[in-house]
Amino acid sequence: MLRISEIKLDLDCHFNDIETACAKALKLERKRLLKTEIYKQSVDCRKGEVKFVFTVDVNVDGDEEKIAMSLDSGKVKVCEKYAYTMPESNRKSTLPPVIAGFGPAGMFAGLILARSGHCPVIIERGSDIDKRTSDVNNFWTNRDLDENSNIQYGEGGAGTFSDGKLTTGIKDSRCRFVFEEFVSHGAPEDILTNAKPHIGTDKLKATVKAIREEIISLGGTVLFDTQLTNIIVANGFIHGITIRDKYGKEKDIETDALILSIGHSASDTIEMLYNKGINMMQKPFSIGARIEHPQDFINTVQYGEYKNHPKLRAADYKLACHPPHGRGAYTFCMCPGGTVVCASSQKGGVVTNGMSEYARDKENANSAILVGVEPADFPSEHVLSGFQLQRKIEQKAFNLGGGDYTAPAQLVGDFIKNEKSTKLGAVKPSFPTGVNMGDISAVLPQKVVNTMRDALVQMDKKLKGFAMNDAVLTAPETRSSSPVRILRDEFYQTNIRGLYPCGEGAGYAGGIVSAAVDGVKCAEAVLSDES
Repeated sequence: MLRISEIKLDLDCHFNDIETACAKALKLERKRLLKTEIYKQSVDCRKGEVKFVFTVDVNVDGDEEKIAMSLDSGKVKVCEKYAYTMPESNRKSTLPPVIAGFGPAGMFAGLILARSGHCPVIIERGSDIDKRTSDVNNFWTNRDLDENSNIQYGEGGAGTFSDGKLTTGIKDSRCRFVFEEFVSHGAPEDILTNAKPHIGTDKLKATVKAIREEIISLGGTVLFDTQLTNIIVANGFIHGITIRDKYGKEKDIETDALILSIGHSASDTIEMLYNKGINMMQKPFSIGARIEHPQDFINTVQYGEYKNHPKLRAADYKLACHPPHGRGAYTFCMCPGGTVVCASSQKGGVVTNGMSEYARDKENANSAILVGVEPADFPSEHVLSGFQLQRKIEQKAFNLGGGDYTAPAQLVGDFIKNEKSTKLGAVKPSFPTGVNMGDISAVLPQKVVNTMRDALVQMDKKLKGFAMNDAVLTAPETRSSSPVRILRDEFYQTNIRGLYPCGEGAGYAGGIVSAAVDGVKCAEAVLSDES
């Protein structure tokens, strides 16, 4: 088939218009187009005119290679339709492979292993999605935090209570497999074609449940409310693990393959692994706060006169800059028509995150504004000191907010001027446990604060009004990624054989899709190991 890129059409275009444009791009009569499918669709709102931009796959009557070679536009290439091929299994062991963590990495590792006939045992310290949802709502309503079942822990991982955002910077072909599996398990079909796909928190819950049900139907086991407390090692090899259920009862499971997909917040598990001699290193991560604007304002800035067009969804943005202080700043996990949520997983700490449902129809837009921190910024050279930095910031926020999971917040205008905020302006913050207006610079490292101030001014030049006085900053955002990387070799194993660090928690992913792809890769590695 031929893949044609950069087909720009008006918002009111129809599929016939797309086919006509494809024929024109190929310099062929339209009747020679046998099959036309949209591969990607995006919105271009540059230059004051909003258009759809399509990438289209076309099967034609004729020699496709010759047709492509006859064109010099660079916008047409020959492609093959992608299909994931299940790997052959060389695994000889009769012991079940174990997966710790049931976020995207763990889910997709489990799916591959289950389909290969190796019935995985999956343990997840948090609860199943239904109970987890209840626990999260109870926390937001009553401020009663369950340290094992919350936004960070539980079925689906941290991404389940975010945007279900599927944008990724990785180019791995397995990304397509991840998208297709999400759709086959109930996710909206438009994630296959949308250039900025998202499932939405509401729809993602049903999707992850469906994946779990398939794993179980193929002989896998999923144990919720079950925490990994120890790994059993002998002669440099994994021989088993110790788990603890919600009643505190411990038992051992014999295994020679453990995929660690524990997520970026499981600092206690990381510490256990460190104490067992697993090689790991400090890793840069990012710190900042959530910024909220009226969604209508973002729509107006991005779409202008087209903002009410029925084919346009809530507008988004992506900004980055390099202020004079030498640190980069960028927006992260932008949630159109969403809410800022309390994402705490440890008592006595406040953490923010963003969340959108599929409709993206809430009053505000929000995004993290993050600044990179390096190991040199950590409290010490200890491998785990990045977690110490996170915890210190989250505790400061808890205390400044009033000690009841109310978050410290500040108006953007006051933050830039280094003035304490005493009241809200036109923007009503969405944080479910409430905000306490004040000075968020008392929570964040000064280098981060300085960079954020400069960044807001620079970002305002790129998105006019971004630094509006009444926009609200809610702090802190500390869990964008893990502050450690568990070292693995070309076989995806650590210095302890049979141990496969995986996903965000191990420092090898940054989002739902990249974590899921890493889960597939680790499962493939388990299957390829002949020992």
